[in-house]
Amino acid sequence: MKPEVIFNLNRCKGCGLCVSVCPRKILKLDTSVTNIKGYHPSVISDQSQCIACGSCARVCPDSVITVLKHEEDT
Repeated sequence: MKPEVIFNLNRCKGCGLCVSVCPRKILKLDTSVTNIKGYHPSVISDQSQCIACGSCARVCPDSVITVLKHEEDT
């Protein structure tokens, strides 16, 4: 399975909860971007390191994160 983490960047309020629970430490607040609400949204720094545990999506109070598991091509 090839995981993919998708953020609804314009709904993210930059609380950082997802960053704090990521076991791989691959989430961060993107301080180079400001969304339409005026916050620095969370982003994934290395999609290939994601294990699709879903911790980030479960802890997000605004449900802005979707974790998908894709079948890898064989």
